[in-house]
Amino acid sequence: MSLEDSAAVVTGASSGIGEATAHELASRGARVALAARSEERLAAIAADLETKYGAETLVVPTDVRDEDAVDDLIETTVEAFGGLDVLVNNAGLGRGGDVADLSTEDYRAMMDTNVDGVFFATRAALPHLTESDGNLIFVGSFAGQYPRPGNPVYAGTKWWVRGFAHSVEAQAGPDGVGVTVVNPSEVRTDFGGDDGESFAERFEPGEVSEPEEIADAIGFAAAQDHSTVHEIDVFRRDKFEGW
Repeated sequence: MSLEDSAAVVTGASSGIGEATAHELASRGARVALAARSEERLAAIAADLETKYGAETLVVPTDVRDEDAVDDLIETTVEAFGGLDVLVNNAGLGRGGDVADLSTEDYRAMMDTNVDGVFFATRAALPHLTESDGNLIFVGSFAGQYPRPGNPVYAGTKWWVRGFAHSVEAQAGPDGVGVTVVNPSEVRTDFGGDDGESFAERFEPGEVSEPEEIADAIGFAAAQDHSTVHEIDVFRRDKFEGW
């Protein structure tokens, strides 16, 4: 399951699942382009990857809501690494909760990041992934599979991601592109819950999934060179207790 010399892009790589994924891919031998808005944070992570794994890295500060910036991210990566084998669409955010109280600003932020950003990156990367018979990975969510009364708009964006991903899978599969959706439930990161409290604050270690568990699933999907891993659910073990 090596990714030796593969070229990978990870969006939302500055923390949480994205940071853990960068480590996972680098540990498997991939060259990793890290994309997020915080250049300082990305540079620190890149230095860590180089020290721990001897990985070749690329820091590309990117706001995925900006289609030109996303195009530049993919072009810069391809120029630096000579191609593209893996794209991990990880960047995303959750804001607000109740629809009646959700501000237009928070609605737009979620749509622009979770929907538009995923589309921009996928559109830019697909020609290169087709050329390499690469793997396109989407970080979905439990909220994209089951109703989430606490935040319907966030859930709606993740339903879109999942539907878009599998439709791209049907379209690009014949061209040799593998497409995977990885669906976590709660993960102990700084990602905010519906009440604004982060999951890292809400849950103790061992209560829910850790970022590295999600990254491990992503690494498994990224290493496929013939078949495709259609979908992976990584849920905390008591997730269905109240259903």
